[in-house]
Amino acid sequence: MSATAGQAADGVRSLADRFGIEPGMVVMEMGYDDDVDSDLRDALTDRCGDLVDEDTDEVVDAVLVWYRDGDGDLFELLVDALGPLADNGVVWLLTPKAGRDGHVEASEIAESASTAGLQPTSTINAGKDWSGARLVLRRGAKGKK
Repeated sequence: MSATAGQAADGVRSLADRFGIEPGMVVMEMGYDDDVDSDLRDALTDRCGDLVDEDTDEVVDAVLVWYRDGDGDLFELLVDALGPLADNGVVWLLTPKAGRDGHVEASEIAESASTAGLQPTSTINAGKDWSGARLVLRRGAKGKK
């Protein structure tokens, strides 16, 4: 039995499992700063290898976006994240939890995501200080950018 299967059997899922990241996936990271959750980054790189930056020419399976209130226009950042994203890819928007400096209201996330052609599907605890919102393309949205 693999470690992942064993963890699932015990009801414990790793961070990489919760993000749906598999070996061989290409994951782009945006908004990196010294406040990001290093345990999460380590779990993802252990699973899929190095994260690529936003200058990549590769098609990516997932985009990890670290965003804090005051980081600029969230809509524009999400549109930028869509450029290299595969049609069945996912954007993980990571924001500081409520009560933390830089917290982003759920209504701002929902509005910006919708305007960018994305649809929130779930949220997860992404670490001690971070929440993650899983955003996927609305059907037909990428071709309409």
